[in-house]
Amino acid sequence: MTGAPVKQLALPGLDVPADGDVASGEVEWVWTDDPLEDALPQEFEHTTVMLREVCDALAPDSGGLFVDATLGGGGHTRALLERSPDVRVIAFDRDDVALDAARRSLASFGDRVTLVKTTFGRVREALTELGVGRVQGLCADLGVSSPQLDEAARGMSFRREGPIDMRMDQTSGATALDVIAELSDEELADVIFRYGDERRSRRIARSVKRAHDAGELVTTLDLRRAIVRAVGPARVGGVDPATRTFQALRIKVNEELRELESLLAALPDVLEIGGTAAVLSFHSHEDRLVKRAFIGGPLSALTKRPSMAGDEECLSNPRSRSAKLRAARLVPDEGAPPDRSQP
Repeated sequence: MTGAPVKQLALPGLDVPADGDVASGEVEWVWTDDPLEDALPQEFEHTTVMLREVCDALAPDSGGLFVDATLGGGGHTRALLERSPDVRVIAFDRDDVALDAARRSLASFGDRVTLVKTTFGRVREALTELGVGRVQGLCADLGVSSPQLDEAARGMSFRREGPIDMRMDQTSGATALDVIAELSDEELADVIFRYGDERRSRRIARSVKRAHDAGELVTTLDLRRAIVRAVGPARVGGVDPATRTFQALRIKVNEELRELESLLAALPDVLEIGGTAAVLSFHSHEDRLVKRAFIGGPLSALTKRPSMAGDEECLSNPRSRSAKLRAARLVPDEGAPPDRSQP
């Protein structure tokens, strides 16, 4: 199976030999498999992962009220609305750009869709504020949207130079640079190890903190340079040496695992009896939390193993390769009193 050719992109500000020879080791490189890597995103365009599988799990064909806990590019919300004219969706996101784009792209559905700015961990509270008791189904796509990764101003990727920000909601909260400044070497190493599965976390943390203290940490490419100084430029298993550290900082900045824990804990109070939750995760920490929540207790997993994207989807959308979809149904508690929470 062949995909797009891999390119090497020299980091700005570094001298590149005229003949392009990198054997001397004098040039640091950013690696990319995306032939459109140099194009700046003009709209909040995102290829939704496992669209059909998520909709099939929620089975909205007979209508009902559903929640899209992570609106993103609006793909799952649109698909649910298109399955039946009797479907209504309440969609949440903390990203103003995503919400503004969805207001335009989903305008034709009128009052069948409600958009709310909030984190997905606040789903129960947000529904209460809307006067909603329980819903028939809920989906959550825990992946970062393509525009968030591709837009330099977001600072989530080392592939373009931008501020060391990484916030999904750029109107509030601490940036990644703030986190680096506030944490000690040891605390930063723990974040990189826990959220990035990076075994070289202590070396990386020391190098990043030295760069910060020396005033050399301004942009995402500065951050990557500090990481490369600690561990070298070589790819490990095809992964850029900065990938795990950037992931860890993004997760920390946005408190993604804490939000997921809150969402999973709220599901028994959000779903109707017999209602379904479908959660797409993209790394092992997320998947472990989802798997644990769907084993035993009031949520019953619909499949023993997670569903994965098919070969055709992985080829057309490489970011789907790491996706794992788990779905579970809320089962009745035989010893509980009748549920009278419906509005």
